[in-house]
Formats: sequence, C-alpha cells, structure tokens
Amino acid sequence: MRESLKRLASDDGMERRVGSKRRVRVELLDGEHITIDVDRKARGSDLLDQVCERLNVLEKDFFGLLYLLRGDPRVWVDLNRRLSKTFRNEPWDVRFAVKFYPPEPSELKDDTARFQISLAVRRDLAEGHLSCSAITHALLASYVLQAELGDYEPAHSLTTELARLKVVPVSALTDTLEENIERLYKKHKGQSPAEAELNYLENAKKLSLFGAELHGARDSSDIDIALAVCAHGVSVYRDGLLMNRFPWTKMLKISYNKRCYTLKLRANEFDEYETHLSFKLPSTRACKKLWRCSVEHHMFFRREAPVKVERVLGFPRLGSRRLSCRRTLRQMRAEPELPREITA
Repeated sequence: MRESLKRLASDDGMERRVGSKRRVRVELLDGEHITIDVDRKARGSDLLDQVCERLNVLEKDFFGLLYLLRGDPRVWVDLNRRLSKTFRNEPWDVRFAVKFYPPEPSELKDDTARFQISLAVRRDLAEGHLSCSAITHALLASYVLQAELGDYEPAHSLTTELARLKVVPVSALTDTLEENIERLYKKHKGQSPAEAELNYLENAKKLSLFGAELHGARDSSDIDIALAVCAHGVSVYRDGLLMNRFPWTKMLKISYNKRCYTLKLRANEFDEYETHLSFKLPSTRACKKLWRCSVEHHMFFRREAPVKVERVLGFPRLGSRRLSCRRTLRQMRAEPELPREITA
C-alpha cells in the first residue's frame, strides 16, 4: 500500500523503475538537464563516466557530481560508493560540476573538457560566487562572445547576447561595461572558439578565488572567516580579503576532531618547531567535509598516485576512509596525447 502511494505521488514513477535500472536526472553546466539510466548496483564513478561519455569529455577526472543532502547543495557523490546507498529516495538528482580546476588551462588536452570548465567559471561569475573588477568582467565577456558568436558583426545585439549567454550578472551590466565589452570583442577577430575559450581561462585563472571551494569557519579569535581550498593549498579570507595562504608544500598534516580543523605546518628557518593552526567549523559534518575536500585536493594535485587510507589495527577509527580520487593530475599528464577528431 505504501509503495503504491509513492508511485501515485509521482507522474513518472513507473518510468524510473525499469527492471534493475534507476533513472538519474543530471543538471549540466549550461543549465540543461539530461536523464541517464544506470544499473541499481552502479557506483558513482559509473554515473560520472556515462555523463562524460554523453558530453564527449575525455579528461573525466577534473569533474564530479553534486547532490543535495540535508540542505547542503554542494555534497560530492562518492565515486567509490553504490548510488543506491547514497540516494535513499527517488528521483535521483545530481549536478555535473568541476571538482578540480586545472591550475594551467593550457595543459588541457581535451577541448571539450576546456569548454565545460569555462562554462563552470562563467556560471560562478554570473551567479556572483566569483568576483572580479569591471575591466576583467569586460575582457572575460568579450572572449565568451568570440567563442560563441565568432567575429564581431554590427548586426549582433550585445545586450541581447549578453543576457542570453549569462556571462555578466544583470545587476552589474551598465552602458560603460557594455561599451568596454564591445571594444575588446572587436580585438579578438580571427580567434577560433577553442582559442577564445583558452584565452578566457588563462585570464580567469588569475582571479584570487579561481577554482576555490569555500568553507565558512571561525579563527582562534572567534572571528568569521572563509577557508578556500584550491590547487595551490588552503587560504584564509576575512570579509573578502586574503589574510593568509598555506601552500600544500608547507603542510605536514591535515586533521579534524569533531568541529576542529587543524593544519600542521613544517617549521621554517626562523621557527624551531612546527606550527599548528586550528579553526572551528559550524558542525562536525562541515568539519569532515572540509577535511575531505582538503585531502582530496592535496592528493589530486600533489601525489604521484591516489593513496588508500587504511585503518590501523589496534587504534580507533578517526576520520573518513572514503576518498573520491581515481587518478591524480600527474597520472593524467603522463598519458599519451588524446586522439583528436579530424573534421573536413
């Protein structure tokens, strides 16, 4: 009886359960949605592979899948875990997203992966998650227009195209900004879409929060701060201003205990002992999420290969043992050049 009521509550409930298959709705970086049928025993990596195959993305390890959990919209799907254990109720809704932003976009071998990463940056700028100066906004928007529309033509209505492509927040679009965009757009004549997208990312990577995942916390003085985890390490921001930066090379250990997140830094030439920095997170769940994000970023950008975290016999289990990182950046760069399609 209970199962019948669940099916009646959903118009497509019969469509989602087809034998041993489960239907997943995936939101793409351009805002479109696709549906993918996966096996009931499929893991997160199987779903990510299917999404990347549908989009023709070859460098899949830069990407991941986000889902909503207990009000938090930015929880990463565990690639090593069965989807049926991650999602308790149907429908299964996920968002395709960039998990590891490449510090050097020019080293990307896959044009489709570069396009998807540029879509992610465009979305962050349009939604206000990533900020920049007005002139940088104009430069980035001009590269988007070149990639999407080709060479400048007077017949193009820039106001209409900027609104359609969502490259600038509506509140930030002024007559002066539009004039600067048009002036810069004219200078890109002759650039192919791939060249324009690369130039877009080469300028976007200079932004302070490019590719950073932000986590709200409090410092030792109980002041609100934001911890930003990215390819280079962990940074501390207060009121949008950079206060400190801790590169991966300086870290000896990353740990957490309940709501306390701790970084152990190696001693420099002026210090006799290592430094321990602790930050307080809103909850144990938030602290574990930050710790996991830090370890996965360190593993992807610094390690030769993924390291499996094993439990030591005789000691209590502290921290998570599930890390979603299939290959590191070094492993990806060691692969031969990806085959490229030749079009007539």
